[in-house]
Amino acid sequence: MIPIVWYTRPVWPTRLIDYMHLIIAGLLMHAVHLGGSHYTQYLGMSAGITAVLLSIQPLLTALIASRWLGERLAPQQWAGIAIGIGGVVLIVWHKIDIREATLGALIAVTVSLFGVTAGTLYQRTFCPSVDLRAGSLIQFSGTLLVVAPLAIWVETTPIRWTWLLIAIIVILVFCASILAVNAFHTLMRRGQATKVTSLIYFTPIFAVTLEFLLFQVVPTFIALTGIAITCLGVAMVTWQRLPQTDPKKTA
Repeated sequence: MIPIVWYTRPVWPTRLIDYMHLIIAGLLMHAVHLGGSHYTQYLGMSAGITAVLLSIQPLLTALIASRWLGERLAPQQWAGIAIGIGGVVLIVWHKIDIREATLGALIAVTVSLFGVTAGTLYQRTFCPSVDLRAGSLIQFSGTLLVVAPLAIWVETTPIRWTWLLIAIIVILVFCASILAVNAFHTLMRRGQATKVTSLIYFTPIFAVTLEFLLFQVVPTFIALTGIAITCLGVAMVTWQRLPQTDPKKTA
């Protein structure tokens, strides 16, 4: 982010409270969410169960937004959220192994779910107009100051640097942490929180597509059915009827 910020010259926050809000939101989204989800799989939980549990975020966001943020959801949107979760289950069905769902892993994924939900809603509420370029650098810096000492204290396994590992880190940093997160926050500023978070249902679809393109893993019929159901669920959440125009005013 430093070269991007240096080249684009973003507008920096002028109040100390804005820095505090950004750091809190960043810790929730990057340290708590990503740390929890990766630690979940470190404890042995399969990627399938992790994906299903994290896909509860749109439902959790809808419950919070409708209760405290004043967002009113139509019955079709609530149905779309439920259908989307069902579609995700079918997509990752072949990767679900309940035997790997230990108590520690369940706690870790629950913490991760809380982190991403609280972090996105916190930033939407308290950082609605902060420049995302400057905000990202502030959040990454704050997260580094917390995670780096924790990693040094907890981790004992030496890192074996390879070109593949470096490439994976670069892809995760630029595509996930920078591009995807900032695009997500841009949409959150312009749309209904529930509608935006429902797009998370597309993540398993993207993973299935990459598996097919990179490793020639052909999706099963159940997975294809899940993709169709997921797309239907997202459409039901995000679809909005266009306002009808008064023919007398257009005449």
